[in-house]
Amino acid sequence: MSAFFAFLHHVAAFALVAAIAVEFVLIRQELNAATARRLARTDMVLGISAGVLLVVGLLRVFYFEKGPSFYFHNASFIAKMVLFVLIALLSIYPTVKFLSWRKTVDPAGARAIRTIIHLELVGVVLILLFAALMARGIGFFG
Repeated sequence: MSAFFAFLHHVAAFALVAAIAVEFVLIRQELNAATARRLARTDMVLGISAGVLLVVGLLRVFYFEKGPSFYFHNASFIAKMVLFVLIALLSIYPTVKFLSWRKTVDPAGARAIRTIIHLELVGVVLILLFAALMARGIGFFG
């Protein structure tokens, strides 16, 4: 069962990264109704994959891996979780904009969204670094 949940965790993580990459490509295109619809659908995939990633990750922490005492006493895990929350908070603005574009596409916020997507990608790369450190016990303070 542990291997299955590890698999789900990785699939969700790859889907999340793919969705951010697709958003990055789409937001650089001409913003019209079709692009706005694609962005909204891609953002929905991003949100679903983030939710699955969080739920499956927490199930792994509490039931399938090293146990909560290992993870909650590991600075790398804590950093990874903080970054995950920061990325989630950053993604609120693009989501709100994409939803508002269902009525009328207003490219005014596109530059800010591009910056946010860049930050999300950097955050994901840092999460991967902290995940590798955490898996090797680096940052454990318990």
